[in-house]
Amino acid sequence: MAIAATGAVFPWRVTHGALENLIENFSTKVCLTGVKKGSENRVLIEAVKNSARAATDFSWLSRGDSVFIKPALNSGNPYPATTNPEGIRAVVELLKEKGAGKVIVSDMSGVEHVKLSRENLKGSSRELMNRSGMAKAALEAGAELYFPEEEGWNAFFEDEPIDSAHWNKGIMMPTILKETDHIILMPRCGRHVLLGSSLGMKNAVGYWRTDSRLEYHKYASTIQEKTADANTVKTLRDKQRLVLTIGTKILTTFGPDKGFVVEPETGLVIASENIVAHDMVSLAWLLKNRFGMSEEEEKGSKDPYKKQFMVSTANRVVVKLLGGFGDALGAQKLVRNDLNSIWDDRVLNRAYEVFGGVPKVDLVDIEDSVPRDMKKQLSEMVSKPN
Repeated sequence: MAIAATGAVFPWRVTHGALENLIENFSTKVCLTGVKKGSENRVLIEAVKNSARAATDFSWLSRGDSVFIKPALNSGNPYPATTNPEGIRAVVELLKEKGAGKVIVSDMSGVEHVKLSRENLKGSSRELMNRSGMAKAALEAGAELYFPEEEGWNAFFEDEPIDSAHWNKGIMMPTILKETDHIILMPRCGRHVLLGSSLGMKNAVGYWRTDSRLEYHKYASTIQEKTADANTVKTLRDKQRLVLTIGTKILTTFGPDKGFVVEPETGLVIASENIVAHDMVSLAWLLKNRFGMSEEEEKGSKDPYKKQFMVSTANRVVVKLLGGFGDALGAQKLVRNDLNSIWDDRVLNRAYEVFGGVPKVDLVDIEDSVPRDMKKQLSEMVSKPN
């Protein structure tokens, strides 16, 4: 048995026959705060703090505890290609207000920018975090920065997912996580050229050493399932307390580093203790804004995820960067899947299996800040079809 982030007790694996009862009995809170387009940073900061306070009571945090914040630093590009710096500032400030000791902001960027090998290191996540604006915000709020690649190949340990059906071996995670009391995940909400979306569970890739990333991309026939499974490693099960996304801007095409940016009249801060429920709402928010693009915007924005050849070719390029030509030639085909609703997503569908079922999402509107029609539509999008 395992304890869900909501405090409910439920099995990690369930049989198909037991799923319907689990859905009826397992409700998970996802907190939403609306942020008007063009709002000042102080408004966004307060919205982030309000969402976090509503999503968790922080009873897990004792005075002096260390907290590891994991943003999305896939490049040095500004938000929404990476995590919003003011969101980082807000969470660090809130943790300090709650009595946290050391707060660490850390990630390792993608192989097109940073590659760690046994022998050397190319690129710098530190430089990319500076370029994105996250480093400045984190440091000003009182956090420390950490980049595992700077300590080399041996700064990682092997962690095991609940189910090893899709991973050949354990996943190499930063050793600093062993020394940290709690983890807060701060992903982005956006399109992704290989998986169709980049949300909370996809953000786990930034933890991994190069060999784990190579296995992930080389054996790509189950890359979606690997994404979900990787979020069940013991460290994340034991220590991840909150998942929080700022969706005031959404990258609706291409991704992760560039694409068409939609800025809705009311943006959202999405927060939950449960990563599966969070990603259900985050994907619904991405799809709502993607489907809301005009025909002109749709034509003008190139989205390679629509074409199977582009997806499989792009993944082979990543495999080549990670392992070389031999690995690229031997790589499995990555098969795309249409994302017309959240129920099409293979990552989420695998997550329902390994995390104990489909959570019944309870959308909580903080301070009546979300337009009613928007909340209604999102609620319908995350409600399991009959």
